[in-house]
Amino acid sequence: LGFETSVPSLHMSFTGAPGTGKTTVAVRMGQILAKMGYSRRGHVVLATRDDLVGQYVGHTAPKTKEMIKKSMGGVLLVDEAYYLYNAGNDRDYGQESIEILLNVMENNTDDLVVAVAGYKDLMDKFFSYIPGMMSRIGNHIDFPNYSADELVEISNVMARDLEYDIDADAYPVFYDYISRRMELPFFSNARTVRNAMDRARMNAAIRTFERFAIQGENGGVCTVEDLKCIRKEDFQVLVDDIVNADASKRIFA
Repeated sequence: LGFETSVPSLHMSFTGAPGTGKTTVAVRMGQILAKMGYSRRGHVVLATRDDLVGQYVGHTAPKTKEMIKKSMGGVLLVDEAYYLYNAGNDRDYGQESIEILLNVMENNTDDLVVAVAGYKDLMDKFFSYIPGMMSRIGNHIDFPNYSADELVEISNVMARDLEYDIDADAYPVFYDYISRRMELPFFSNARTVRNAMDRARMNAAIRTFERFAIQGENGGVCTVEDLKCIRKEDFQVLVDDIVNADASKRIFA
């Protein structure tokens, strides 16, 4: 039809608590943009302050430009981007990195997508200090915490990927655990589920070892189903750790 076309600004902001899938979505987004023709390569380069900011004069610019070079044709994901700016130190080198990023975000929209990620309250504060960053990002996505039911479903997916089977009567016990854990500090959504699954697998291995290797059940011979099965008692250990722990130690349960 002869219409003029241009690549829209695709820079993004991902906000949410730990374990809500921000990095996972960023990786998928790179692949999606590549398939849509908005990205040459579709790869995602993850960067933190340590990757972008130097420790002395003249060190920051080369580090930042090197990360940008690696990201060209794809997505540069700056995790916990608010650590780039130190409001209490006018001589902090993070400001130099921010200025370079802002320039690239403005002039290289056709070959680089910059995504920043972090906690919502800290990201909002960061944007208030760096309004130029806020104005260059047109896509703001907030990742809410998962519900207990969703986290139970995530545990099922993790078990399947690891080739484990969770007994039907074990799910209510895991639901009890995750509901209690959500009320404690340092809850991290899917990461907490992953840690719980790792502990449940260890508990299952110990239980299986005691049954067959120590007690000699079935002549010491176990089946594949025995090795793959996670039972309610494997999750009950996690619940008991929370219920029986001192209040000062529950944050570690």
